[in-house]
Amino acid sequence: MEKYELVKDIGSGNFGVARLMRVKDSKELVAMKYIERGPKIDENVAREIINHRSLRHPNIIRFKEVVLTPTHIAIVMEYAAGGELFERICSAGRFSEDEEEMGKYVDARYFFQQLISGVSYCHAMQICHRDLKLENTLLDGSPAPRLKICDFGYSKSSLLHSRPKSTVGTPAYIAPEVLSRREYDGKMADVWSCGVTLYVMLVGAYPFEDPEDPKNFRKTMQRILAVQYKIPDYVHISQDCKHILSRIFVANPLKRITIAEIKKHPWFLKNLPRELTEIAQAAYYRKENPTFSLQSVEEIMKIVEEAKTPPPVSRSIGAFGWGGEEDAEEVSEEVVEEDEEDEYDKTVKQVSLVVFAFGNPVKSAVEETDRGYVKLEIWLPKVRHHLAQSSSFRYRQSILL
Repeated sequence: MEKYELVKDIGSGNFGVARLMRVKDSKELVAMKYIERGPKIDENVAREIINHRSLRHPNIIRFKEVVLTPTHIAIVMEYAAGGELFERICSAGRFSEDEEEMGKYVDARYFFQQLISGVSYCHAMQICHRDLKLENTLLDGSPAPRLKICDFGYSKSSLLHSRPKSTVGTPAYIAPEVLSRREYDGKMADVWSCGVTLYVMLVGAYPFEDPEDPKNFRKTMQRILAVQYKIPDYVHISQDCKHILSRIFVANPLKRITIAEIKKHPWFLKNLPRELTEIAQAAYYRKENPTFSLQSVEEIMKIVEEAKTPPPVSRSIGAFGWGGEEDAEEVSEEVVEEDEEDEYDKTVKQVSLVVFAFGNPVKSAVEETDRGYVKLEIWLPKVRHHLAQSSSFRYRQSILL
């Protein structure tokens, strides 16, 4: 950790905290995701790290290394200065199909093309993401931003893991087959989530939430299973765009459009940036260093195993020299709250979604679903937007039913 210095906090969630750090020698900015040592270091954390390490693509946040501290494991990644695509949607309300900015098209199609490019690469590497959403797509700081997929916490590799069966993801983005509790093709579930992302960019609302009752979690699930959605009259999009959405939102994954077919669709190919063409992508891989990380898989797994041992006493990240006694007191209070939450979880046997608004959990509600109870803690951000009324709005960690 000696080679990094703290710049500022950039986020928090059930996983822990994320911080912007600077490499002392090169002055490069990086993002660090801190996960507390002990029981939180499970197979999902190991899977996230190993899968992320294996990926190197312009539209995927670059993994750098894993660092072990006395209290946490820290995942070091590329820093995306442009923030979440979600925040850009909140500011704009919604995107048009085609809008030129700085000589380039910066619109729903532009971001969707980049998303598909990154997802296509993941699938070629036999990794399905399983939690694609606006919050897991970041932007770099350029005027015509490059989209970067992040957060591989629910990802699965068909080379290392069995076919997915568990119901993971964010409610509004979940494909119908994921709700079945049977094995499913994670790649086709990713296609569905890409479709939801495109719809939200164009409409500014989630496709399967009832506009009259957007907070009704059960109704959202029913509408997903029935593939019940419509494009509002006030949203003007082309027939090609409507067609690609209709091919994505197909209940039977065997009949759903594939990533390869999306990349050949006329709507996708229009105004396709040169860097996303097959020729440019091939050139990128020829010049890129094939070494994805200086750390070997064996070195990383050794660090992960060591991180499973909890620290001797509860200490804050401030113990690294970036905080003081006040930080330690705050963490102590959080530990008490987490213990109470654990006891509550044991009582009702539910899955807890810990969501933070500006660093603090806010509104809590419990909704009963057909498969059990899910505790929802909803963000109340300062935006006047359709998404603000959504039951899926602003989850910092996705559900596991």
